[in-house]
Amino acid sequence: MVPLNSAIIGREEAFDQLRGYIHEHGFVLGGNWDYNHGYFDRHLDEARTVWLRIPLTVTRGVLDGDTDATDAIVKIGTPFVLKHLYNDGLDAEAHANTFGALVDQFQEPVDKDAPVERSWIEKAEKLLRQLEESWLQ
Repeated sequence: MVPLNSAIIGREEAFDQLRGYIHEHGFVLGGNWDYNHGYFDRHLDEARTVWLRIPLTVTRGVLDGDTDATDAIVKIGTPFVLKHLYNDGLDAEAHANTFGALVDQFQEPVDKDAPVERSWIEKAEKLLRQLEESWLQ
């Protein structure tokens, strides 16, 4: 994980307004949100292993996912770049399980915090600057 400096750190916004704006820039609310925090994510590579992530914390109200009915006010945290490494091929530890196949559709990353190459950091910084320039005008 590589933290990035940004002019948006510490800004408070209504979640619904922020979500509408940030979706225009290719970000989505990551699946790991909870009622009091979440992350806007944008993949940087086609394999979806390198991500620009913008954390948010709810300061008022409750985050109710990516729905239109929310009163949440959120505070932006420090954006960062992270890289997940996955196994190629079949998982040697996998066991045949019909029910498990319905539940465990995706493999866990081998490394959830793999080293991030400088080229991905530069790409993330560029995207973050574009977001800042259009958002903070």
